[in-house]
Amino acid sequence: MKLDNRFVFIILLIGGTFFSFGQASGSHDIWKVGVARKNITPSSSVWMAGYSSRTSPSEGKIHDLWAKALLMEDMQGNRSVLVTMDLLGIPKDFSDALREKIGRKYGLNKSQIALSCSHTHSGPVVARGLEYIYPMDAGNWKKVDQYTAQLEKMLFQLVGESMTNLKPAKIYTENGTARFQVNRRNNKENQLTSTTSLNGPNDYAVPVIKVEGLDKSLIAIIFGYACHPTTLSINEFSGDYPGFAQIELEKSHPGAIAMFFQGAGADQNPLPRRTLPLAIQYGKQLAASVEAVLSGKMNIQASLLVDKYDEIDLPFDKPLPIQQLEEIAKGSDYQARWARGMIGEYKKKGTFIKSYSYPIQYWKIGNQSLFIMGGEVLVSYAIQLKEVYGQEVFVMGYTNDIVSYIPSAKVIEEGGYEGDTSQRVYGLPAKWSTQIEPVILNGYKNLLEK
Repeated sequence: MKLDNRFVFIILLIGGTFFSFGQASGSHDIWKVGVARKNITPSSSVWMAGYSSRTSPSEGKIHDLWAKALLMEDMQGNRSVLVTMDLLGIPKDFSDALREKIGRKYGLNKSQIALSCSHTHSGPVVARGLEYIYPMDAGNWKKVDQYTAQLEKMLFQLVGESMTNLKPAKIYTENGTARFQVNRRNNKENQLTSTTSLNGPNDYAVPVIKVEGLDKSLIAIIFGYACHPTTLSINEFSGDYPGFAQIELEKSHPGAIAMFFQGAGADQNPLPRRTLPLAIQYGKQLAASVEAVLSGKMNIQASLLVDKYDEIDLPFDKPLPIQQLEEIAKGSDYQARWARGMIGEYKKKGTFIKSYSYPIQYWKIGNQSLFIMGGEVLVSYAIQLKEVYGQEVFVMGYTNDIVSYIPSAKVIEEGGYEGDTSQRVYGLPAKWSTQIEPVILNGYKNLLEK
């Protein structure tokens, strides 16, 4: 049968249209992604962050510390950059200055920049975060200032390098599971045995983001867990279990970059702990959990990026009377240093601050929600966010600010370290008001409705 030329043309035209639509639909999940990394291990001995029991600076390293960057650009040209660091945390003044510098150079605003720390207790002190905890003299603080200036420069360069390495990629997400976290408030470390029944609450999720080139090569593995990196307390630099997990994953996937972010793990500890073999064990255990996710079915994410940011005022409870502060100031520990600092601040200003401007952030990568919070966030916040927004959401703490612990109203009422005295480590004038919990949750509700 002979076909009419006009009929053939129509068939080809329709077929070409379908082919064109097929190409367009395929491009809906194609991103541009750039990664970069920098060694941020101090080149000389400096004071280490996280423990008040340390009485001397660092004495070498177990492995290097790293800062790593992931730049994502969706099909509409929207960009966000995630920087992960093997550090205890960065204070807000450091974060604000760096994000402003990045913004001026690269046109990114605060909603598009997330500076995340693993919270390893085996990294260097940065800026004046947790200032009162460390029994340092002026010479040691000078070294901290020098390292802080070098770090800012390296992180700024890192972001720029990630932007020069852009390539087409696909992004996948999924949650895994790991169970070595133990709720430290409700389980006494020195009373645990191999048969002890453990109390919660917990969040065992291992959020995983896989970035894959169009040739199926693995570009980046971004993963999280909610547990304090306090397996080690020696005076040698290391990323603790998150550092060993990243090393393990990069060993298994040559050419890929592994990036860890800390979840809402402020009241979770790896137990048992205090030995190098245990830190390696937990790192391998976490890496195995990530591998299980990578080898299973993951959700491909459309090339659509949403980013939001706000700073909300968190109220403090009533500060202690000056007379009580003067009594505490007579001691020699970090609480005494805090009390003397608060007395000096009161004499200078005649009052104490009544609230704190707290950063909250939200990213949506395709359909994957990521709640990003400053400070040492307790697990109850992750549980509540997942109850409202779905169990599949990711929660990231210790980002853009290390203001203090962020406890629930229940923990504030119970008191103890996380609910009361830990705020002194961070130089805050008082513990938080129980109202911070609804303020934060409502803050996210308002942010997502914008």
